[in-house]
Formats: sequence, C-alpha cells, structure tokens
Amino acid sequence: MATITAKQVNDLRQLTGVGMMDCKKALVECDGDTEKAIELLRQKGQKMAAKRADRDANEGCVLAKSQAGYGAIIMVSCETDFVATNADFVAFANSIIDNAMAKHLTTKDAVLDMEIGGRKVADLITDQIAKIGEKIEVAHFEVVEAPAVYAYIHPGNRMASIIGLSKAGYDELGHGIAMHVVAMRPLFLDETSVSQETKDAEMRVNIEKTKAELIQKAVDAAVKKAGINPAHVDSEEHIASNIGKGWLTQEQADQFHEIKERVSAEKAASLNENQIMQIAQGRLNKYFQENALMLQEFVDSEDKSNVKASIAKVDKDLTCTGFKRLELGA
Repeated sequence: MATITAKQVNDLRQLTGVGMMDCKKALVECDGDTEKAIELLRQKGQKMAAKRADRDANEGCVLAKSQAGYGAIIMVSCETDFVATNADFVAFANSIIDNAMAKHLTTKDAVLDMEIGGRKVADLITDQIAKIGEKIEVAHFEVVEAPAVYAYIHPGNRMASIIGLSKAGYDELGHGIAMHVVAMRPLFLDETSVSQETKDAEMRVNIEKTKAELIQKAVDAAVKKAGINPAHVDSEEHIASNIGKGWLTQEQADQFHEIKERVSAEKAASLNENQIMQIAQGRLNKYFQENALMLQEFVDSEDKSNVKASIAKVDKDLTCTGFKRLELGA
C-alpha cells in the first residue's frame, strides 16, 4: 500500500474542494492514485446527491445581470443559510450566470449542459454536493431580451429581477422599475398578459365570494336582531365551546340555526345580480391593480402614478416589454 503524504491530500483537496479526511480516505482506497481518487470522490458525490434529492433546498443565492439587449436571472438553491452566504458558494453561482450570459443561453437545461473548465455544470453541482454535504441545484434560470435590459439584486442575494424596455438610454428609470418589481412582487405585466380563462376563473371566484358575503351580512343582521352575538356562533366549534362556557344557551344555538337556514335561503333568492356583478368586477379590477406591473403604483412616483403612467411621463413611446423576478421561498 502506497504511503499517502500530507501534500497529496492537500493537492487533492485543492483540486476537488472536498474535506481533508475524505481526500485522505479516497487516496488510501485508490492506493495514492490522484486521478482515481478524484473519480471516486465524484462517484461518492453522485451517491450523496441521490440521497439528498428529496431534501428541501429553500435557501440559496439569487443573482441577476444584464448586458446589451439581454439579461439573465438565476436561483442556485441549497439547504441552509450558512452555505447560501458562503463566499465560495456565491462565487460558484456567479460563475454559472457569467458563463451562461457569455454564451447567451436562454434555458435552465442549456445551463446545466454548459461546460465550465471542461466540465458540465450538472457535474460541477454534484462536486459541490460532495464538498458541502447539502442538496444544491439550479432551481431557476430565466432571461429577458429587449432593446434595453436592467437588473437589480436586493442586498442579501435572496431576491432579484430583470426588466426590459423598448428603448435604451433610460438607465435611471430602468433601474427604478427593476427595484419596483422586487419590492412589489407583480405577477404579470398588464391585463393583456392574463388569459381570458384566468380572468373568467377569477371573476367566478369573485361572484361566489360576493354572494356569500351578502348572505352572511343578512344572517348577521338577523342574528343581532334576535339578541345573539354573531361572534359566538361563527362556527359549530365555537357554538359548542360557548355553550360550555355559559356564553350561549342551547335555545339560542337552536334559534341561530333556524335563522341561518331561513335568512340564507331568503337572501339567496333575492340577490341583486347587477350589484353582485359590479362588486365582483371591482374586485377583479383591484386584483389587476395589485398584481399587474403596469397598474401598480410606482414606488418612485411622487404623485402616486402607476408604472405605466410614470413611463409615459418620461417618453410616451417607451414601454416595458417584460420582466422576470425570483425570490427564495416564494
């Protein structure tokens, strides 16, 4: 059996990034052959990756960068905040996005298949798993292509965004919108970005919610008129509990059930459909105002203008072409 020197162990550690004891064990098992030891450590890394495949990786690093007409955003996930904030891990995530951007890649699969230093990213991730001992993955990779693209990374690398503008030369505005996207969490660009199927589904939910609220309001009014506190009968569990506490009698509970059944049926039969549609449409409009980027109040606006109006103030022909946003745990 070959004698394993400290220099051999240290050299292997420098090549693989794996801990000293694991490097020594690999060299011993491979009779001092460094190349075989590297391959052995890779195989062990693959086994560790398989074991950790079902683990949650909710921490990590989110990065976004842009160059002429192209921007990319990536989330490299891990299991703990300790690893996520490690300088080597952040550098690893930066190396992936930098190389992906240099090759102008557009999909996560292309990133995993990309080579860095002669090895595929998927294999480098396996090496990182062996080195760190946590599940690591490229969870997301998205791009935006437009005449001008702006990126913003929130301090801490937990959330970031990229946005596209139809014209270049508006760096301050572009940066402001990218920051807005991170802060306000829009779900889509504008109303036209939402399918009619989604709008119809949202409207149906709003209609049913409005009907239920109007009926409940009528029941509560009738219950109060009968001298019963609506808060004492808001669920069957509370009714049983409040009877036990002496806050409600069994007769009041029975009276409540009779009122609820009767008033609910009467109110359901007399609902004003026009009123329901107006309330439901108002809720849909509010949904768009809260979740469509162009309709959200711009965080940099001094007069509470939305993003679309704020852009038009700068250049009436300027538009935001799209955005991507990533956040750990979202």
